Amino acid sequence: MYAVVRTGGKQHRVQPGERLKVEKLLGDVGSELVLEDILLVGGGEGAVKIGRPVVSGAKVKAKILDQGRGEKVRVFKRRRRKGFHKTIGHRQSFTEIEIKEIVG
Repeated sequence: MYAVVRTGGKQHRVQPGERLKVEKLLGDVGSELVLEDILLVGGGEGAVKIGRPVVSGAKVKAKILDQGRGEKVRVFKRRRRKGFHKTIGHRQSFTEIEIKEIVG
């Protein structure tokens, strides 16, 4: 069974037992998390359920494994012939989750 979940402005295809990094979610490491923004459920008995815009009654239960920050991305800006240059950096926060169960 699989589902398409929308979180952090992105869509992810998930299956039970799968680990993935998503945009930062609130919660402590080791706590349970329920994702309710399910766009599609398939692979189980019956046909594929497609939401308009979400599948009613569908949930994905997950466990938070880690809260962290990604690698630093350096951005260098420069304007030719103007003597302008600057370097900035960014580290995106993430939450690593493990999918436990798909209900729906």
